[in-house]
Formats: sequence, C-alpha cells, structure tokens
Amino acid sequence: MKIVIALGGNALGNSPKEQLELVKESARPIVDLIEEGHDVIIAHGNGPQVGMINLAFEESKSVNSKIPEVPFAECNAMSQGYIGYHLQNALREEMLTRGLEKSVATVVTQVIVDKNDQAFENPTKPIGSFYSLEEARAIEAAKGYRFVEDSGRGYRRVVASPKPIDIAEISILSSLMDSGHIVIAVGGGGIPVYRDGFRLIGLDAVIDKDFASSKLAEKLDADYLIILTAVERVAINFGQENEEWLSELDIATANKYIGEGHFAPGSMLPKIEAAKEFALSKKGRKALITSLSKASEGIRGETGTVIEDK
Repeated sequence: MKIVIALGGNALGNSPKEQLELVKESARPIVDLIEEGHDVIIAHGNGPQVGMINLAFEESKSVNSKIPEVPFAECNAMSQGYIGYHLQNALREEMLTRGLEKSVATVVTQVIVDKNDQAFENPTKPIGSFYSLEEARAIEAAKGYRFVEDSGRGYRRVVASPKPIDIAEISILSSLMDSGHIVIAVGGGGIPVYRDGFRLIGLDAVIDKDFASSKLAEKLDADYLIILTAVERVAINFGQENEEWLSELDIATANKYIGEGHFAPGSMLPKIEAAKEFALSKKGRKALITSLSKASEGIRGETGTVIEDK
C-alpha cells in the first residue's frame, strides 16, 4: 500500500542530542512497514524545534543588534532540514542493517495556505518551550507574544495555524515515491506560504502537521494515513472511570464524539479532524491513529483506531 506516516513530536525529543537518539527508535517501526513492501512517505512535527530556533535568533539579537531578524518561515525551513537530516540517516542505517537498498531524502516543503485564513485572527498553535505563568507573562509584556496553558505542562507561545490548501512540491514528492524512494516531507506541517503571482511568500505561522499530512496523503492518492501519537488507540472519557478505547470510528460517530467534547483541542482533536478529512477525500481511504511501536500491527487490523467513511 501507499502510506503517509505523520510522526508525532514525542518521537523527536526537545533537543538535537535527544532527537539524535530518539530517531533511531522511531526508524525501526517505520522500516518494518518498508520491509513489508509498503511505499512510505514520512511527515513529522516540529513544535519544540522551530520554537527553539526562533528563540535562539531572538536571544542572539538581544545580545548583538547586528544579528538580523529571521522570519518564522525561515526558522521552519531550518527545522525541516535538521530534523530531516537526523531522521533520514536513522532510516538509512536501519534499512542497510536489514539489507534494504533504498534511498531516503528530505524535501524542504512549502505548503500553500490562504493569507486571509481566519486563523491569523486567533493564534492557537503552541510552539517552543514550556514556561511558568510568571515567565510567560514577562515575555508577553516584552515581546507581545501570546501564551496559553498547554495540557497541564506549562505555558507555550501560540502562533496562527492556517489550514493547508495545496503542496508546492507535490509533483516531485509523487515522482520520488513512485520511483521507490523513501521521502520525508511537509516537516512541521510544511513552510506556510501564499501565492502572489509567480511568487510564494512565507508567513509567520505553523500548519498543524496532521492536517498537512492529510493533505499530502490526499494529493499522493495514498491508501492509508497513519497518525502516530503517544497512545495505542483513541479513547472517549479519557482518564475517567468509564474510559473506553476505540478500535474504529465512522464519520458520524466521530462527529458525535467531537460534539460531546471527548477530544482535547491541543492533542487528539486535530488528529481526529485530519483523519476525517482524509477518509472523506475519496471512498476507500482509511486513516489509522496509533502509537509508533504499533504501526505495523495497526495496518494488519490488530490494534489502533481506524477512521473511515462507511
């Protein structure tokens, strides 16, 4: 099958050193799918990484005013490069260890959005490091950033998260995949750009990697979109006595559970919404939400939560 894998941020860590170790673990279940004969293209998050890069430039400029401003779109491109560098080398090493002779490469990818998307009026996408309330308020006062509390773990800066419309490099991604190469693309949701004549102009925003992965899977005519996360299955009443783990979801039931507020906006909700979008884009397409270590079992129907339009 043709599979798009959306790799969660938990598989990448919060620093280059941590990431270099974690991607070795992440590569194994992905190569399991490759070894089984599937055509695979990999997307990934970049929330901590792009925030770290952006903050490094800002802190440097506060020390040395001669250091230029670096727009957020460029920070996004940098994060794609260094995450891809680690991930492609880990995949290459794991494949060669198993005797698989396949090329793997990262494509710095631009994802087209509407510059008038309402998301720019209401930034919601957390990026970068976690701060205490006092630290967040101090940075808000100094820089004008907006912070929100993120899943009980502290406060993070938020930026706009527009919906993806198209993928600028889709032709080359399709050609590489059809030629049997392993590709890493739309890293961090892709670099958000809008069209202005023949130009593509970057924006200060972060596209949700699950929505970008769904658009990528749609454009590549993939059979499966696998959204990898920290849990093996999707649950309703999560963390409560009546918690229920789900093996499948049709669109109507997913909408019902969304309306009842079962899925947290900052974590599971965008995964469910992205899975729905892909399942609805063409009859027969399926999305799977599961943990990294269970991806192969999920494809075989042994675990995970499958979302499809029945």
